[in-house]
Amino acid sequence: MKRILIAFFAVLLTQLSGAQTQKYSTFYVQRASLFSKLAITSKDIVFIGNSITNGAEWNELFPRKRVKNRGISGDTSEGVYDRLDAVVKGRPAKIFILVGINDISGGIEVGAIVMNMRRIVEKIQKESPKTKIYLQSVLPVNPDFNMFKGHMKPEVIKEINQHYQNIAQEYKVKYIDLYTHFLEAGTDRMNKKYTNDGLHLLGEGYLLWREVVKPYL
Repeated sequence: MKRILIAFFAVLLTQLSGAQTQKYSTFYVQRASLFSKLAITSKDIVFIGNSITNGAEWNELFPRKRVKNRGISGDTSEGVYDRLDAVVKGRPAKIFILVGINDISGGIEVGAIVMNMRRIVEKIQKESPKTKIYLQSVLPVNPDFNMFKGHMKPEVIKEINQHYQNIAQEYKVKYIDLYTHFLEAGTDRMNKKYTNDGLHLLGEGYLLWREVVKPYL
């Protein structure tokens, strides 16, 4: 009996240790694992980011383009950086980046978010120099739905977007201002026609996003 208990606690401690050391969510690991097995070529256009990117059907939004979805729900700027190898090794034609809102909800300092974005851009430019980079602004949010309260920090979003714009200028990449297109007139909130939870997009929101980025594809 004593040996059985010892063995049981040994297994339990191993499982707890594994849970404590796992850096990202189970879903992140699952999806990143899949992405690592899927090929990217120099003709591909990659959209990478969090759940907002994850939720799009990019192949249907741009049926005549070789667009690949590399979004992972819940992802952060560090998470995107940590899985870039699977993208840049294929040297895609273009990469569209949208990330940062989950960093805000996770309490990550603006300085750290900005540093991670710099690292992302630098890594792409170093390892895939012919890839065109499109740095997209963080979208506005809307607290009226009383959901995702940790994300509802419009002043921080605007601060991050200003930094992203500065990074784009510094590294000579394209900055795409999605933010202003999604605003309710006269406010700093996302227009309710584009969301039903204050954070994620409805179909109308994805159609608007398509129109904003279409000239760059």
